[in-house]
Amino acid sequence: MATLKIYDFTEPELKYFREQCNFTPAELEYFNLRARYKSNIEISFAMNISTSQVSLLAGKVKSKIKRVQNYCNFNENI
Repeated sequence: MATLKIYDFTEPELKYFREQCNFTPAELEYFNLRARYKSNIEISFAMNISTSQVSLLAGKVKSKIKRVQNYCNFNENI
């Protein structure tokens, strides 16, 4: 399975995830920064948080994206 890379999504896909994933403000900020090709270190500086906290945000964001993707795939099969 390919690694999830937020910056690889198209703008319509990014918009869809922003609307459907129920991101917290911090998760949304992380999502938007990753969509602009920012590294976790750059995000750490931009958000004034540790790289460990960035890693936690990354996991939460990716989990929400995968759940939304799985939900969409499930509904297509009904």
